[in-house]
Amino acid sequence: MCDTFALKRAGAVWFAKNSDREPAEVQRVELIPAVRGDRRARVKCTYIDVDQVPDRRAAVISRPQWMWGAEMGVNDAGVAVGNEAVFSRSVLRGGEALLGMDLVRLALERAATAPEAARTIADLLEKYGQGGPAGYRDKRFRYDNSFLIADPDTIIVLETAGRDWAMKRVDDAWSISNTYTIRADHDRASKGAAGDFKARHEAFAMPRLACAADRRATSMAAAAAAPGAMTLAALAGMLRRHSAGDGFTGGSNRDICMHACGLLRPHASTGSMIVKLQLGAPPRAAFTGSIQPCISLFKPVDFLAPSAAISAKGLYESGLDAQIKAKRDPSFRDMIRESISRVEPQALGALEAGDIAQADALALEWISNVLQPAGASAPPSERSGAFH
Repeated sequence: MCDTFALKRAGAVWFAKNSDREPAEVQRVELIPAVRGDRRARVKCTYIDVDQVPDRRAAVISRPQWMWGAEMGVNDAGVAVGNEAVFSRSVLRGGEALLGMDLVRLALERAATAPEAARTIADLLEKYGQGGPAGYRDKRFRYDNSFLIADPDTIIVLETAGRDWAMKRVDDAWSISNTYTIRADHDRASKGAAGDFKARHEAFAMPRLACAADRRATSMAAAAAAPGAMTLAALAGMLRRHSAGDGFTGGSNRDICMHACGLLRPHASTGSMIVKLQLGAPPRAAFTGSIQPCISLFKPVDFLAPSAAISAKGLYESGLDAQIKAKRDPSFRDMIRESISRVEPQALGALEAGDIAQADALALEWISNVLQPAGASAPPSERSGAFH
């Protein structure tokens, strides 16, 4: 389960996503360099090969370690993309094609604008199809995908079912949260997608078990209440919302910041991204690189070189160990959240001002002084069993 939203405020587009996956699945933040004049005819994605293009954009992505594709990312042209699982009656029950995460990465590498990214995904979907095992350990977990795509001027929602798709431009704000949102109001659609897209394709049970409509309502309400003087720090706060309790207590599938617990809530927010997209300025982006945004600092990224904080050795593993400790020690989770409240506004303020080096130094200091020492006390042997 995941939540992705985008909104227009203060002359910019603000984009945010929590990636909800199995807690023990390592997710890395990586800089994919630009490529010019590549002569290779094909590229191997997670399961299948597709036609390669010679020129590709630089992108920063958050990638589950076992797959080629990305849960979310932003490229050097200022295009941000995130995907969500949606549960259609057309899902591929057997065999392998492109995963939704492959389509995210392909769009980031190939598109200079949001409309171009949307067209790239739609074209690849029609040509190659989508599907295949999408879980880390649960290889029976299969789904189709919705995508939220943005650049400094445009927000587009693109929803799919099998090889069918529908898309629409968004005037102010939009959220996707594991439920279809496009009805008959699409701007463009594939030949087989006439009429009410949601009614035609959505399965009954999974969106309800996932409380998808409730989570979408929460994120849309947060977007509506977002201040006119929006900041990255405020955007980060929107990804840390719990419907009741603090996630470790009173958690549910209604939480934006998801905590895994048992068979009915097997996923957790294993990575998060926030981005400011503004005309005439490079994208300003930060990722957690670790589990649970409510106990994770957002760390800056750069398109010129890997940022030290987000590339810290064992970052995801340290965050997972800290999460285990926070689960059993309320005083520790209070401490780590207080440290974030002190450091993050400074780091994200520096990032917005263009001082990536200062933002990176603050984040690296926090990792060294708070995250890694705290995580070291949580036995790695508990990493798998602590969530069930």
